[in-house]
Amino acid sequence: MAMGDYESTATSLEGEENLIAAAEHIVKALGSNKNFTKDVKKILADLGSQLSTMATVEDNMVEGKKSGIEEQLSVVEEKIMSWESDDSMIWDSGPDEVAEYLNAVDGARKLTERLENQCLSSQEEKDLLCRAHDVLQMAMQRLEDEFKHVLVHHRQPFEPEPMSFRSSEDDAVEEGSIVSFGDESVEESTLRDSISRNSEEFIVDLVRPDVISDLKCIANLMFSSNYDHECRQVYILVRKDALDECLFNLEIEKLSIEDVLKMEWGTLNSKIKRWVRAMKVFVRPYLVSEKWLCDQTFAELGSSNSVCFVEAAKAPMLQLLNFVEAISIGSHQPERLVRILDMYEVLADLLLDINALFSDEAGSSIRIEYQEVLKRLADTVRVTFLEFENAIATNASTSPFAGGGVHHLTKYVMNYIRLLADYNETLNLLLKNHDGAAATSLSPNTSPATREESKTEYFSDSCSPMSLHLQSLTSVLEANLDEKSKLYRDASLQHFFLMNNIYYMAQKVKNSELRLIFGDKWIRKHNWKFQQHAMSYERATWSSILSLLKDESNSSSGSTSRTVLRERLRSFYVAFDEVYKTQTAWLITDVQLREDLRISTSLKVIQAYRTFVGRQMQHIGEKHIRYNAEELQDYLLDLFEGSQKSLHNPNRR
Repeated sequence: MAMGDYESTATSLEGEENLIAAAEHIVKALGSNKNFTKDVKKILADLGSQLSTMATVEDNMVEGKKSGIEEQLSVVEEKIMSWESDDSMIWDSGPDEVAEYLNAVDGARKLTERLENQCLSSQEEKDLLCRAHDVLQMAMQRLEDEFKHVLVHHRQPFEPEPMSFRSSEDDAVEEGSIVSFGDESVEESTLRDSISRNSEEFIVDLVRPDVISDLKCIANLMFSSNYDHECRQVYILVRKDALDECLFNLEIEKLSIEDVLKMEWGTLNSKIKRWVRAMKVFVRPYLVSEKWLCDQTFAELGSSNSVCFVEAAKAPMLQLLNFVEAISIGSHQPERLVRILDMYEVLADLLLDINALFSDEAGSSIRIEYQEVLKRLADTVRVTFLEFENAIATNASTSPFAGGGVHHLTKYVMNYIRLLADYNETLNLLLKNHDGAAATSLSPNTSPATREESKTEYFSDSCSPMSLHLQSLTSVLEANLDEKSKLYRDASLQHFFLMNNIYYMAQKVKNSELRLIFGDKWIRKHNWKFQQHAMSYERATWSSILSLLKDESNSSSGSTSRTVLRERLRSFYVAFDEVYKTQTAWLITDVQLREDLRISTSLKVIQAYRTFVGRQMQHIGEKHIRYNAEELQDYLLDLFEGSQKSLHNPNRR
């Protein structure tokens, strides 16, 4: 402090002390003396007048201050009231009008705070505060309407790629049933619904970008005026409607768990496919964009952005997750396995997105529910896989399969396994800690030899979990086919049936991506198996017949020998005719296998026939030769076509 200022302050204090002392002296004198001279009375009168003037000035200053607040309130009230009778929207009236209205509202907010911070004693002052509250509330109600209007009116249409959610009925493929095995349709459905794992994450504009600053401004003003609850509620309501509309456009219906459990598989299959496509689009990019919009609007308002986003997204997300929950507790029929894997993969693929979108406390319930649903679906995959294995093992037949061809069970299982190969990575993950199932899940009817083979052949450290389980499936299938083969009375047809089916299995593995899963060792083993059955078929069919054509040293002389030779040849023709009639009805659908077996059979039969006829012609006589070698060879080419024929040659005996 400067010396001059110090001296001035000291003088002022000294003057006040002298004035107080003089005043106290006057008051004391007035109390003890009632008779004053004229001069004293005049001096006291002047003093009173001066004190009165000083009090009036102070009162006028207080009154003026109050009058200024009232005047300011009247100005902002007039502006705010001017829009109460107007049905049009302020944000449709141009930026100048918007700015004036926002200034008026902010003025009302500040005046209200100013009055609230003062010590109000008179009723008049309290009425002024009440009036300020009414004006501010009126403005907040208007801003709430304007906030909703901007959100709704300036929404941008969200249009996913058409192929992302086309109607599933257009391309639905019915996989068939493990119960009926009525066709080979699984093979035709190998083109899976494609889900891009490397799709670029991007944000779409859910509202016009130029109005985001307006939304932010309204939100900030409502929050600073203690109307944050109203602001959040209107935002949540509007955006929830938008999210519901998105699901509707993605063709997702609101279904209860009971509704899903009651659905026929054909309908449910279509809905699962639609869900898979919709889930991918809904989370990425729609929810990602929704979170971005919420963050932009409430960027300066603490945790409100997270709360608003979670509250808007909660119901739609639970709607999607409830569908998964219903699938996980529903039937575990094998034909559902591929669709369940589709659902699991899309949920697993989006897990990081969900964790990021609902990362804080507000979103913890959705994040936890999502993770729990994913775990339950993983369990469902494992259970359904084992159900598939059990269904193969317990698929019983009461009558032999006509023609000894490839059984429907074999076609279904192998084509389904081809589908499962597309889920190699996922199944390896889910089956990683369940390798023991492959050994324990074989049918009770499985032979001890097959059980031992499964243990020694499949359980190797070099095999992946999926390889172990798929090889276990084929072991169960082979055991079942072995049981079905016993329904044939003809031993040759038993081997023919097993040859057909094992060859089909080997070719499915060899000529597809299954080769990488099963390995060359498995293929070599099953090639050897079907070849063994092919040789067993030939022995069972032709050994006894060709024995009639064997050369015997004592069969070349004498009339009795000629009779025996002729009888043996006649018996050969009868047996050949019977084989022809029977085995033209047998079926080998694979062209290569059919030709290979015909050639192998022909080489043995024609060689034996030519040798016999060539050596014994002079003893038998030409008239007893019914067919030449070329004719027999042509007849052998008719075998295994699946259409029964009979030999009829009127020119021969």
